[in-house]
Amino acid sequence: MMKRHSSAALPPSTGGEMHEQTTGKADKSYKRPSRCSRLCSFLIIATAFSMLACHCYDYAHGGVARVEHGRASSRRSGGSPFSDPAVPPRRDTGDRKVSADNEARALAAADERRRRELCTGQYIYVQELPSRFNTDMVWDCEDLSPSKDKCKYTANGGFGPRLSGGEGGVLQKTGWYDSDELALDVIFHDRIKRYDCLTNDSSLASAVFVPFYAGLDVARHLWGHNVSTRDAMALEMVDLVTARPEWRAMGGRDHFFVAGRTTWDFRRQVDVDAEWGNKLFRLPAVRNMTSIVVEASPWDRNDAAIPYPTAFHPATDEATFFWQDRVRGLERQWLFSFAGAHAEDSKSIASNLFEQCRASAACSLMECTKGPSNQCDSPASVMKLFQSSTFCLQPRGDRYTRRLAFDAVLAGCIPVFFHPGTAYVQYTWHLPKNHTDYSVYISEEDVRRNVSVEERLRQIPPDAVERMRGAIVGLIPAVTYSDTSTKLESTVNDAFDLALWGVIRKVAKMKKRIAEGRTEDEKPEMYSWKYPLLGEGQKAEDPHEWDPLFAFH
Repeated sequence: MMKRHSSAALPPSTGGEMHEQTTGKADKSYKRPSRCSRLCSFLIIATAFSMLACHCYDYAHGGVARVEHGRASSRRSGGSPFSDPAVPPRRDTGDRKVSADNEARALAAADERRRRELCTGQYIYVQELPSRFNTDMVWDCEDLSPSKDKCKYTANGGFGPRLSGGEGGVLQKTGWYDSDELALDVIFHDRIKRYDCLTNDSSLASAVFVPFYAGLDVARHLWGHNVSTRDAMALEMVDLVTARPEWRAMGGRDHFFVAGRTTWDFRRQVDVDAEWGNKLFRLPAVRNMTSIVVEASPWDRNDAAIPYPTAFHPATDEATFFWQDRVRGLERQWLFSFAGAHAEDSKSIASNLFEQCRASAACSLMECTKGPSNQCDSPASVMKLFQSSTFCLQPRGDRYTRRLAFDAVLAGCIPVFFHPGTAYVQYTWHLPKNHTDYSVYISEEDVRRNVSVEERLRQIPPDAVERMRGAIVGLIPAVTYSDTSTKLESTVNDAFDLALWGVIRKVAKMKKRIAEGRTEDEKPEMYSWKYPLLGEGQKAEDPHEWDPLFAFH
């Protein structure tokens, strides 16, 4: 088969070789007319030579020469009357293919340049781990809880089953799921697979993601297992990751993983079977890594808390904007509401708030119970309660944080916090530094002294209420994990984006310290809760009103 060339690839021709071949063919076929002068004969022969030369040259290179209006023109098409009917017409697919390939390469190069511009300083390298450290746990979901079927919550990238029909007008018709509050391991991994700035070159990466489902792993072994079983996979993960060349670059200080539970499930103090959880976060190698959880320790620098998953996972920016407009314009019939139960812990103020709400005509109460009839586990019921309330009470229970605080934000309900550990010192990547912009703070001590919550809330001026509600509605994207499976371009930064940028900034600061010869952070770890709150010129040792609440033991 003849090799195709583009016209640009052909060497310049002097016509000598073609002229020689054409002359031989013309001598055999041409008969001189009987009546013609020598000049006429010469013109006829010259014309014939010209036509044959163009024809032969063009035929040899994929087309035919066509004489039109007394001029030879090179038209590479199959419909020429000079074409041999026994030979299929030749098409210039070679030139077109080369041109298309060049254009495709140019577009790909331009896309890669744009990607590098966008991704410089934001590349993420995903560490390879065997599937038993992540997706196998999803397949074996029946082992995730001894008392509750968790399998349905692992569907749809960790969002759980879809909620349809708008739930009586309380929810939108799409974008709502029955999400488990502890499914963050799966949700985050599914999102990072679609991250635009992944790289296979760890030297370009701003951070290294380790896809270990630490939360699901510990959940399988919290009850009825000894410490060896609880620690086994954590120890194996450390052995694998620390043996990799990516680890040696910074000793793991650029590595991060998600453990979608509270930090206390991974901080067992001693190797006694009666003690709770595993010791993942106490392993020396893991202490170099960043651990993403839903509740962090106030006294450990490598914990980072990000929002609990709510039930809202919009697929488009428009869905987010529509929901914000909706909750912004709602008429709210209750001054405040409380979703909770009588606390068994005598230190908790939940029981006090429960009784205050039940006694007030301005409060709507939802009692949380155990079992399948618990309304607090129903996204529609919770949204209906919070959408009808101006303020939503958010005390701590057996832990500092609660998912219901993010449900309140989602409903446009101004949260009322009673301890800074519930939000202010936890979600510093996602919530504003000035907590008075979006929330109300009433201390636990005031509640224990029987201060009326209703009276405190009524003292807030209406214009201040409107400002806080506007701030809360503006925070909805920051506490939402969007559905990116549709691959639609988004301009809204959600909880995942803010978490990833938080990690990248944290690693960048570490790299700067290492470059300056400071391999460790000189800040005392016991003040980890305070550092994000400090203003210009302030020191961690300076007195703070919350110091007694976080006294280090």
